[in-house]
Amino acid sequence: MLRAARGGVRLLLPARGGGAGAEGRGGPAPVPGPASPPPRRLLQQAAPAAAPPPAVGRWLLACSGAVAGAVVLGGVTRLTESGLSMVDWHLVKEMKPPRTQEEWEAEFQKYQQFPEFKILNHDMTLTEFKFIWYMEYSHRMWGRVVGLAYILPAAYFWQKGWLSRPMKGCVLALCGLVCFQGLLGWYMVKSGLEEKPDSYDIPRVSQYRLAAHLGSALVLYSASLWTGLSLLLPRHKLPETHQLLRLRQYAHGTTALIFLTALSGAFVAGLDAGLVYNSFPKMGDRWIPDDLLAFSPMLRNIFENPTTVQFDHRILGIASVTAVTALYLFSRKIPLPRRTRMAVTSLLAVACMQVGLGISTLLLYVPTPLAATHQSGSLALLSMALWLMSELRRVPK
Repeated sequence: MLRAARGGVRLLLPARGGGAGAEGRGGPAPVPGPASPPPRRLLQQAAPAAAPPPAVGRWLLACSGAVAGAVVLGGVTRLTESGLSMVDWHLVKEMKPPRTQEEWEAEFQKYQQFPEFKILNHDMTLTEFKFIWYMEYSHRMWGRVVGLAYILPAAYFWQKGWLSRPMKGCVLALCGLVCFQGLLGWYMVKSGLEEKPDSYDIPRVSQYRLAAHLGSALVLYSASLWTGLSLLLPRHKLPETHQLLRLRQYAHGTTALIFLTALSGAFVAGLDAGLVYNSFPKMGDRWIPDDLLAFSPMLRNIFENPTTVQFDHRILGIASVTAVTALYLFSRKIPLPRRTRMAVTSLLAVACMQVGLGISTLLLYVPTPLAATHQSGSLALLSMALWLMSELRRVPK
């Protein structure tokens, strides 16, 4: 019985020499059966999903550049007081500008029905109107170009199968945000076209809607730039030391402060707060002006009092350059790769340049070229901060 049992075991176990060894022992050759599933260990070691090709990263960087152009052009439109020259909004119809004299006069007559012409530009000529109209038209058309730059390549990459599942969600969010941005822009313009019988101020768009419009553009720009850099720049395998962890936290906090400072600039632009106190470092003859809390209730001063809005923007700007300087000094104590060191140094250089531009814009009573350069500097500063954050990304385990 024992011998028979051993023979049965030999029939069930494969021979060391394969099928021939089994036959040599007198046992029948194993019958081929269905393929067995791969071992569990091999399933766990399966290769991860392929990363998107570099073309996707370059596309997102190009889109972030297009958004930056829209932000700068929008700032120039605001500085030249051109944003209320087009009094209606049509996605396709308004893409064709007036051609004949009759069409221009009809467009000018529509503009004359709204508060900006009645109160501020009642002596404007048709030639002057054409200038502000073309400024707003350029901004709107650039916005349409930005939308196409997102949507058309996204559809192509999706159809080619170049987008992973997480990347598909990211691309959908970006395309949705760019469409929302266009609607938010018209919602902002409408606030400046409304009749306000009880107001004696010059017609302007709501500073709240302006801040929302700019904030949405900054989020779109930051998300596109961050995703593009994440796809194109290889991650550094930095040792996870306590100092590196603190540096990463400081970089995140500094970037948030830079973003908040840029957003506060929308309230400065919306209220023309840059023309209230054109001196530095004091505001007039005082460090803290008398009308800092002139509005009631007190919370209104933060968003509606031009003096308070300028004061807050000054404080945020000083805090931002101080944080960047402290970040730079702390980074000198940590061994960092050359590219990361370049990002830290560039962040400090752009921060100093931005402070100089802000002070010069204030002292010279907000000239349009200098103010537009200052607004562009805020984008450059935010870009350097995002680049540094990308360099300090944690390597996944």
